[in-house]
Amino acid sequence: MIKFYSIFLLILSLLISCATSPPSTTQDICKIFKEKKSWYRAAKKTEKRWKIPISVSMAFIKQESSFVADAKPPRTRLLGFIPWKRKSSAKGYAQAIDGTWDLYIKERGGWFTERNDFEDAVDFVGWYNSKSHKELGIETTNARALYLAYHEGRGGYKRGNYRTKPWLLLVADKVQRQSDRYNAQYQGCKKKLGSRFFLFF
Repeated sequence: MIKFYSIFLLILSLLISCATSPPSTTQDICKIFKEKKSWYRAAKKTEKRWKIPISVSMAFIKQESSFVADAKPPRTRLLGFIPWKRKSSAKGYAQAIDGTWDLYIKERGGWFTERNDFEDAVDFVGWYNSKSHKELGIETTNARALYLAYHEGRGGYKRGNYRTKPWLLLVADKVQRQSDRYNAQYQGCKKKLGSRFFLFF
């Protein structure tokens, strides 16, 4: 009985690690979705619900966490060497902070929504960017501007806080390039990804 229980725990831990491990490559969206079919279904559902392109949502998550489920900001150092508090409450695939995540839960509902669940995280990104599109008039394909609003908050974006942060502008440019790259790749494998044969197997 003990042996069976040990084997069960081993199998369960392997299943969990496979479910939460990052894809073997983060550079090719077609390979990501081939490896993580459930991610494709989640990203597709987000695109349909929020009208935000898959390439934009995936570029955001790559930038924020490199597809690491439990990603968190590094800890600050007390006296230069003692691990201390983290810079923010951001965590998970989308690096959502507590307050914004709570607002998302309040609007979307759902008792079991988690930031380290890819389906929930990609939906959060779609939700936030959809609001930025509606409230700020940012085009849904403008990953650069959407990212600036995501990072600075919509109020900060309106005030132009990002203009004094050259490093952030470089990151936003990077997100736009990644989104464009993902989109070009996705157009080449979109038909295959959408086939019933692919989704079944």
